Amino acid sequence: MYLADARSTKSDRAAAVVPGTRPGRRAAVPGTVLALGAVSLVTDVSSEMVSAVLPLYVVAALGLSPLGFGVLDGINNGVGALVRLLGGHLADRGGRGHKLVAGIGYGLSALCKPLLLLVHTVPLIGAVLAVDRTGKGLRTAPRDAMISLATEPEHRGRAFGVHRAMDTTGALIGPLLAFAVLRFADDRSERTSYGAVFTVSGCVAVLGVLLLVLFVPARAARPGAAAGTPAGPRPTLRDALALLARPALRRLTLAAVLLGLTTVSDSFLYLLLQRELALPAHLFPLLPLGTAAVFLTLAVPLGMVADRIGRRALFLLGHAVLLGGYAVLLSPLRGAGAAVLVLLLHGTFYAATDGVLAAATAATVPDGQQGAGQALVGTGQALARFACSLAFGAAWSLWGGRTALAATAVALTATAVAATLLLRPALPAPAPDAD
Repeated sequence: MYLADARSTKSDRAAAVVPGTRPGRRAAVPGTVLALGAVSLVTDVSSEMVSAVLPLYVVAALGLSPLGFGVLDGINNGVGALVRLLGGHLADRGGRGHKLVAGIGYGLSALCKPLLLLVHTVPLIGAVLAVDRTGKGLRTAPRDAMISLATEPEHRGRAFGVHRAMDTTGALIGPLLAFAVLRFADDRSERTSYGAVFTVSGCVAVLGVLLLVLFVPARAARPGAAAGTPAGPRPTLRDALALLARPALRRLTLAAVLLGLTTVSDSFLYLLLQRELALPAHLFPLLPLGTAAVFLTLAVPLGMVADRIGRRALFLLGHAVLLGGYAVLLSPLRGAGAAVLVLLLHGTFYAATDGVLAAATAATVPDGQQGAGQALVGTGQALARFACSLAFGAAWSLWGGRTALAATAVALTATAVAATLLLRPALPAPAPDAD
């Protein structure tokens, strides 16, 4: 941590000069953002190693039922969203709070990977996953707050795009590394093979924590703020919730919730893609890699586009792209070409919405409450998507996957119109930082 403090001023100053710019002009992507991107990349390698093998591990190696895995998946998706508010509030309580809370979150997740070696029942595995998701929930808002505070407002779309691209690189590497470990341990028992994956994942997660401690500055500061500027009063939990009284943040949160209620989860979308387009079963594990590859390619360019045309506008356009993906699935198109098109649209949707929403949120709250602001919007969106997963699963059971997707597409069209009306006052703003 001391090393990070000593380097923070120099690294940000070094990042301030980029080729083709005048000396003293700050870079669009500061060193703090690159350091956080490296932490996220390494941590996502660890997380995706586990995610890639967990369904097979609990069903094949441990003999748990699909219902048992459904319970675990619910824990995996729901706990982090609920804890995110707490993480954002705690991070805003002090100048070093963002890094401290994020470090606790990354540390909890790193601790959970080897613990999976010791638990073999649904309740115990669920408890470990709950702690892991608690770590993710704690770190997400402080991390995004540090990115916001380290970056000039007019470049936040690009900065979040760079971070999300690095994060997605980890999502690509993780499953491939898990596959390599399983192949290496192929001559051993199933539990031993999966244990090797969890062990390597834990070691990689520890590396991510070390990168955070050594290279991320401890004190987040607004670009251009004078050193030694006294911090304002610590925000209370009431202050955090009072942020929703700010019209811009309230409209953005409502729009994110509405659109989240009609965003089908990745797992359901890939399952529909495989079934509707009659893809071979052995291609199923490659579908998430297709989305991730497109996300990685487009995250930075679309972040720059968001800085130019407005983040809310691109956020809405991203959901129009997702609607296009639904339309392809519902169309008569079949075969590999249709699958590639769906994955292209799905990855573009994430590139146009994930980091872009965080950048838009950053401009609606004061610097001292960046963590709480990011947590409010992120939690609302995550809970809405979780509710969509439950509703879509029930609709699929009652009507079939194709009918459920058609109903969701109609609902997405309606919520997109409502979100456009909510965000309309901000769309004609001349400068992106008016977001």
